[in-house]
Amino acid sequence: MVPTQLAEKKSFPFLDLKAQFSPIREEIMSAVTRVLESQHFILGLEVSAFEQEAASYLGCKYAVGCASGSDALTLALMALGIGQGDEVITVPFTFVATAGSIARLGATPVFVDIDGDTYNIDPAALEAAITPKTKAIMPVHLFGLAADMNPILEIARRHGLPVIEDAAQAIGAEYKGKKVGNFGVMSCFSFFPSKNLGGAGDGGLITTDDVQLAQRLKLLRAHGSRSKYEYEILGVNSRLDAIQAAILRVKLAYLNEWTEARRRNADRYRELVSQFGLDRRISTPPEPVGYKHVYNQFTIRTKQRDDLREFLRSNGIPTEIYYPFPLHLQPAFAGLGYKPGSMPNSEAASVEVLSLPIFPELSSEQQESVVSSISEFCER
Repeated sequence: MVPTQLAEKKSFPFLDLKAQFSPIREEIMSAVTRVLESQHFILGLEVSAFEQEAASYLGCKYAVGCASGSDALTLALMALGIGQGDEVITVPFTFVATAGSIARLGATPVFVDIDGDTYNIDPAALEAAITPKTKAIMPVHLFGLAADMNPILEIARRHGLPVIEDAAQAIGAEYKGKKVGNFGVMSCFSFFPSKNLGGAGDGGLITTDDVQLAQRLKLLRAHGSRSKYEYEILGVNSRLDAIQAAILRVKLAYLNEWTEARRRNADRYRELVSQFGLDRRISTPPEPVGYKHVYNQFTIRTKQRDDLREFLRSNGIPTEIYYPFPLHLQPAFAGLGYKPGSMPNSEAASVEVLSLPIFPELSSEQQESVVSSISEFCER
């Protein structure tokens, strides 16, 4: 049954970070003040503590903080020695940093199409992309849903290839009872403010169970130096700021609570879509058996995406498109030679997906406003 009493439509943000900050303001300010009073801003005890706490939360042995999620991907590739002439398999339907980290090191991104339902790499198409130049596989856990890791890992094992998880959008997500960040030789996370665990700026993390990789990552993030002015290898400057680490330590304690709120909001969206009879007009994100989706995005799909988005905008409903142009057709990757039609699922998704607000503090009235507006559009 369609709800009979809907709240008056009022505009609200796509992501309300102020609503998240307000109840934990004193904890955040205390953490920042602690760092300011210490006057220790680069690495140090705050970063070490956050690394230990993040590793404990994720269930891995080691976590290495860095300056951004993009740098996390680049550092992971550097730690494996990937560079000129190498190939790394990934997907074109993702943020540019995934493939950009590969190309930035002189290696070649080799794109494999996504599964049309989950938006993650299609394991059935993976093996055909492997060549003698392939040095790694980089699946993406897009929108907060884990990729289908068992077949990916089996293919990687048969070919002796390391797997690097791009888990930038998926902290806390699970696959077959295990959190993402525990499947590849390394896994990469982002703390960009819009992420489920977001900082007050950029930040990233690489996890691993390999002590030698962890040590190498710590060298690489600090110019290749273990002792002042002594450089064992050529690295980069990509250290997690102590202020960011202190803020993330506060927020990590709330991550499970925020994740469950996102999951409740996702369930409510599905219920409303059903109540409004929209099941055949739009598709909602799947959550296959054995997976735990953490909904960094709640992405619906419709062939009238652009018209729907404009209608929602005119009604004060915020939306976002992740991603309107797949990477294999972007000018930055034109030299790879991909043509329209070569990645049909990614190309179809890019013109049909639309993400709705899903932040933890989103109210049921706001969600009803979103879905009622979608219903109005469909009726027209």
